[in-house]
Amino acid sequence: MLKLSIIALGLMLIFSKNTHAGEKSLYDFLWLDPDKKVYVLQNKLYKKEHSVYFDIGYIANQTSKFQDTNGLSFKGGYYFHEEWGIELFYQKYSNSNNDDFRNVKLINEAVPFVRRLDSTYGAALIYSPFYGKINTFNKIYYFDWSFGAGYSKINANSNIKSVRIDNAPNKYEKETYNGAVLKTKVKFHVTENVHLGLEYMNTYYMAPGPKDPKSDKLRTNTDLIFSVGFSF
Repeated sequence: MLKLSIIALGLMLIFSKNTHAGEKSLYDFLWLDPDKKVYVLQNKLYKKEHSVYFDIGYIANQTSKFQDTNGLSFKGGYYFHEEWGIELFYQKYSNSNNDDFRNVKLINEAVPFVRRLDSTYGAALIYSPFYGKINTFNKIYYFDWSFGAGYSKINANSNIKSVRIDNAPNKYEKETYNGAVLKTKVKFHVTENVHLGLEYMNTYYMAPGPKDPKSDKLRTNTDLIFSVGFSF
């Protein structure tokens, strides 16, 4: 009987005329309470192909050991395909000495090596293969999940020269590097034209350290970015 029931259910599903529904389709399930209703998402509600977007965000840096680093992020992009787009970005950082910096200076009577970012800018190719919805507090929120890879120009400054000289005043000098960017982002749609974003962004670049200022090593800068954006 169980096998026959499964076969019968399968045939009903295959030959049923009402197997497709739109975004606003509503179903009542007999095994739920009478007041329970289920909304079914069949098609993508927010299309991205041929759309333009602009984002502004707050940067919480996750890398600096001796600095409190945050900043502003500005992004603009264009989706030439539903899943593929290109993005330009500019990020401006603000730095200040944190407790670890002051403790090292107080206890060891020495200044630690610090490399701090001033600004970065560049471009990235965006791939957005995932979309879905979250049903919470009796509301449905739609989201996209994307990945990006690209190039970045890094403007920084460090005390790599002065920190190697005993009793020398702490002095920062400008530095410039080329970097590679890898990132992932979740974008929540508030309305058709407004969205919120949470982004995790890594920038990789080659730069020297105080032990061997003539030898470059791979460095990583990690940013967590909270943003609000507009799309058209």
